[in-house]
Amino acid sequence: MGKKVLVTGADGFIGSHLTEELVKKGYDVKAFVYYNSFNTWGWLDTMPEDIMKHVEIFSGDIRDPNGVRTAMRGADEVFHLAALIAIPFSYHSPDSYVDTNIKGTLNVLQAARDLETSRVLITSTSEVYGTAQYVPIDEKHPYQGQSPYSATKIGADRLAESFYRSFNLPVSIVRPFNTYGPRQSARAVIPTIITQLLAGKDEIRLGSLTPTRDFNYVKDTAHGFISIAESERTIGQEINIATKREISIGDLAGEIISQINPHAHIVCDEERLRPEKSEVNRLLGDNTKIMQLTDWRMQYTFEEGIAETIAWIRDNMNQYKVDCYNI
Repeated sequence: MGKKVLVTGADGFIGSHLTEELVKKGYDVKAFVYYNSFNTWGWLDTMPEDIMKHVEIFSGDIRDPNGVRTAMRGADEVFHLAALIAIPFSYHSPDSYVDTNIKGTLNVLQAARDLETSRVLITSTSEVYGTAQYVPIDEKHPYQGQSPYSATKIGADRLAESFYRSFNLPVSIVRPFNTYGPRQSARAVIPTIITQLLAGKDEIRLGSLTPTRDFNYVKDTAHGFISIAESERTIGQEINIATKREISIGDLAGEIISQINPHAHIVCDEERLRPEKSEVNRLLGDNTKIMQLTDWRMQYTFEEGIAETIAWIRDNMNQYKVDCYNI
C-alpha cells in the first residue's frame, strides 16, 4: 500500500490486532504505545518477529499534545484507538477518562488539522447508545451516557464530528459493538468466563446475566477499521461494526461452560453488578451502513471466534490473574 499510518493504542487488545492486519496488508505502520519505564509495548511484545520488524514504535501519552503531534508527523492516516475502556473503573476515576478519552481525542484532532492528515479514524463504542430504544441499533439511534466511560466517548465522538463540520477534517467515527478474541483483558466477560473455567473453577462468578450483547470477533473488527479507511464514502460518517446477532450473558456463559466444563455453574457476584440505571440491558447493532459503504463482510461466525479465543487463552493462561476481579 505504501501509506504511512499511525495506530494509537497499538499496544492494546484491538490495536494490536489492527496493527498486525495493517502490516499484512502492506501499510507502513507506526505504533503509538503508552510510555512506561519498563519499556514494555503491551500486546505488541507477544507479536511475531516477522510482523514487528515492519512496525515503528513511538512511546508516548495520548494526553500530551506535544507527543501526539510528534507521533503524527509524516503519517498519512491515523487510527485513533487509545482510550480508557473499563466501565467499572470509570465509576471511581472519571477524571482520568475525561483526560484520556476526550482530551486525548482532541489532541489527535488538533494535530491532524494542523498537519493536514489525509484521514482520521476515531474509535467509538456501542456503549454510547445505552440500552437499545429500538433494534437493530443504527447510527441514528439516540445517545445515552449510562456510565462515565460512555459519556466521555460520546464527548469524543461529538468533538470529532465538530472538526469534520467546522474544519472539513476527513474524519470517520468507527463504532464497534462488543469485541472479543485473543489478547482481551480479563475485565471483559468472555475472558472472565473462559479463564475461570480453564482454571478448574466450578463456580463461575459473573454480574448480571440478562443483558444482551452483539459480539464481534476481533479480526472482523480490525478488518472493519481497514475497510472504512479504504473507502472515500465513509468520510464524515459514523459507522457501526456489528453482527446483527445478540446473545444474553447467561446464554453466552452456558455455551462456554458446555464446551469446557459442563459441571460448572454460575454464581452472581455483587461486586460485578453495575448500578441499576447504569446497566445497558440490550445492544443489537445494525451493520447495513458499513456493508453499503465498504466491502466489509463478517469472516468469522460466533462459534468460530469463541473456539479460537478458548484455544488462545488455554495457551496463555499465565497472562491472567484468575482469582482477582479485574475492573
